[in-house]
Amino acid sequence: MNNEENIQQEQKKESFRDRIATVDAQGKRKWIFAQKPKGKFYNIRTYVSFFFFLIFVTLPFIHVNGRPLFMFNIPQAKFIIFGKVFWPQDFFIFGIIMITFIVFIVLFTAAFGRLFCGWVCPQTIFMEMLFRKLEYAIEGDAAKQKLMAAGPWTSEKIARKATKHIVFYLLAFIIANFFLAYIIGVKELWAMMHHPADNVGNIAALMVFSAVFYAVYAFFREQACTVVCPYGRLQGVLLDKNSMIVAYDYKRGEERKKINKSEERTAGDCIDCHQCVKVCPTGIDIRNGTQMECVGCTACIDACDHMMESVGFKKGLIRYASENGIANHEKLHYTRRMKMYTGLLIVLTGLLTTLLLSQKDVKATVMRTPGLLFQEKGTDSISNLYNIKIVNKTMNDIPLTVKLEDHNGTIQQVGNTIHVKKEGQGAGSFFIILPKEQIKQRKTVVHVSLYEGDKKITTVKTNFLGPISSTN
Repeated sequence: MNNEENIQQEQKKESFRDRIATVDAQGKRKWIFAQKPKGKFYNIRTYVSFFFFLIFVTLPFIHVNGRPLFMFNIPQAKFIIFGKVFWPQDFFIFGIIMITFIVFIVLFTAAFGRLFCGWVCPQTIFMEMLFRKLEYAIEGDAAKQKLMAAGPWTSEKIARKATKHIVFYLLAFIIANFFLAYIIGVKELWAMMHHPADNVGNIAALMVFSAVFYAVYAFFREQACTVVCPYGRLQGVLLDKNSMIVAYDYKRGEERKKINKSEERTAGDCIDCHQCVKVCPTGIDIRNGTQMECVGCTACIDACDHMMESVGFKKGLIRYASENGIANHEKLHYTRRMKMYTGLLIVLTGLLTTLLLSQKDVKATVMRTPGLLFQEKGTDSISNLYNIKIVNKTMNDIPLTVKLEDHNGTIQQVGNTIHVKKEGQGAGSFFIILPKEQIKQRKTVVHVSLYEGDKKITTVKTNFLGPISSTN
């Protein structure tokens, strides 16, 4: 068998895999030593990452009307989104958010592939744009890291490894603090730092977060994308032949052959330099087509463009394209399907934003007291007893009074004015009294409003039970 046949056989072996790229035939972990990428896309991703790092570290300090802009306090079941607070009774909204998010993911992936994974996913940004850069700075490029891993434990190796892991843990500790700020708020975080003895639970959570982040970025690394994250496994059913992906132009590149300037080239443009494989953070060969492990990081694009430029070939052998685009030699364009999906995404985002922003700061639930019928008041009036529960999402204590809106009846409140504490709940009872002449059916719809002084806060609809049947 000649050399060309050997290459073809090897390519056939590479084109079929029964395991992920980071696991060998014995099921053992294959450590990825990704070569440091460089190029246009890598530079843009760096700027984008800095922007998201800036957002990540500043959002916990932004407050609106005395509240954090975002806070997800799971232990207290208190969530703040865009300064609006949501309690357990608002969980239906989170159900809508999850449905909208799933639809968003399906539509976005169908149109734009794994653009999210490569450019804005927190796992990718932290791993590739922070921890990996520090690793390059401490241990050197991929070749040096590989030699160090295979070599004996010298004093230099111990020093570099110890430095790397200390820096990784300190960075994970800082990140954990910011994540904790999103859960308990900056004020609670400061209080925890100044009075650790009174915040043992939060300190324990901080240490757990730090350990998890350190383990993920120091050891688990790309496995989070290829093993844990379900998104990569779902992309096989979310992508189609028109989706935008990082793709290898096999029509232009095949057959692969090393460059030889002394003879006329009859093979494809792929010079089989394996630079696209060396820079891949998940260890795949993009030339084998769309794969589950590909996070769309564009490192292979930069590496291939650099090699094409070096040998005088046209850049773009690996590029953003669709499968149909590669097959038909068409440039990636903004198709009608992409426009439709983008429109749907805008509509969904708008609906969700409207739903979030339209939430009232004071909510009330009014119900007739169970087990009690109506009562006659004198000879001309009927009364019903009601219970009211109020949720105050504002940052102020509110004294509330109850008034009847659309009937000539009266309200007799049981006890004094209902006082509801800030971000708290209140309850009370009251009678609604209506003249018999206004009761035309068994159930009469009435509207009850809550007032803070002369200011109407909200209006609630309820039923008034009377003695007259609807059949009369």
